Amino acid sequence: MARYQAVDRNSVLDAAELIVRTKGIAALTFDAVAKAAGISKGGVQSSFGTKDRLITAMYERWGGEFEALVARLAGPEPTPEALARAHVEGTRRTDKAEGDRAAGMMAALLNSPNHLKGVQAWYKQRLDGIDTDSPEGRRIRLAFIACEGAFMLRYFGFMKISQREWRELFADILALMDGAAPAMPASSGA
Repeated sequence: MARYQAVDRNSVLDAAELIVRTKGIAALTFDAVAKAAGISKGGVQSSFGTKDRLITAMYERWGGEFEALVARLAGPEPTPEALARAHVEGTRRTDKAEGDRAAGMMAALLNSPNHLKGVQAWYKQRLDGIDTDSPEGRRIRLAFIACEGAFMLRYFGFMKISQREWRELFADILALMDGAAPAMPASSGA
């Protein structure tokens, strides 16, 4: 009698994320994930049930990791402003592999109205509590939106942003949050 072999959900999620990152969300099928993970299609189905649940699990894992980073950066009992700043700092630290992973997750979510509602609620929650009637709150909201825009432009491939430009953009975004003027690059001598 064959012995049942437990499926490592994280390995399956790794395989699914790789498919989304390299081939796009349309290529995400149980069969493709099973082949990439080296397990049976039934193993994927028994672990996740539906493609929607697989996408949910991918998003929850990725989102949980990012939220843990934001929580570490924000410190204990953070204000909404501290959470927004920690979010910007966490995004600034994103490397190419993590940016590609996040963009893949975001692209997957856009194809599902139920997931999109969750993302909309998450963004609303992230900005709730920031006093947008104050100049500081308005700067923080603008900086947060600039951060998200820079991320999407870079990692969805809409704009090539070098590592130097990325650092400069985030220095400006963080300066905006602090109410300071953006740093001007040193002149090349004139």
